[in-house]
Amino acid sequence: MQEKVYNVLFLCTGNSARSIMAEALVTTMGKGRFKGFSAGSQPGGTVNPFAIEQVAHTGYPTDALRSKSWDEFGMPDAPHMDFIFTVCDNAAGETCPYWPGHPMSAHWGFEDPAAVVGSDEEKRVAFNRIFRQIMARMNIFVSLPLHMLEKNAIEREIHAIGETSV
Repeated sequence: MQEKVYNVLFLCTGNSARSIMAEALVTTMGKGRFKGFSAGSQPGGTVNPFAIEQVAHTGYPTDALRSKSWDEFGMPDAPHMDFIFTVCDNAAGETCPYWPGHPMSAHWGFEDPAAVVGSDEEKRVAFNRIFRQIMARMNIFVSLPLHMLEKNAIEREIHAIGETSV
C-alpha cells in the first residue's frame, strides 16, 4: 500500500528566501512523504542567491526554484494542499486567499536573513543560521506519524512546532 504524499505550502511575503528554503527542506527531508511548494503575497520575482546556496546542499533541484504568487495555489487546477505554513510575520498577518480543501495551517516565524546588511560572508552566516532553524522544525514535522494522528492532534503538533525555540 502506497503511503499518502502530503502537499505542503510555505508562504512569505517576497518568496525569495525562507519559504524557498522550507520548500526544499520538506521535500528532501520528507523522503517522499512530502512535496514542498512555496509562494509569496508580493513575490519579488527572484530567488535570493544565498537561499539557492543553502538549498543546493540538500540535493533539491535549484533550477526549479522561482519566486511566485500565492494566487497560483488558489486556482482550480492547483495541487491540493494538506498543510500551509507562514514563515514570516508579514504573511502571517495578511489575509490569505481561500485554500480549497481547508488545509491545516500554522505560523512558523523565522527572522528574515535577506534583511541582513553587511558583507557577503555576514549574509551567508545569517542564511545558514535560518536554514538550520527551519531544518530543526522540519525534522520534527516530517517525523510526525500523520497517518496515526487525528486532525486535532496534528493541528496541536504543527502549532507547537511553530513555537519551538530554534
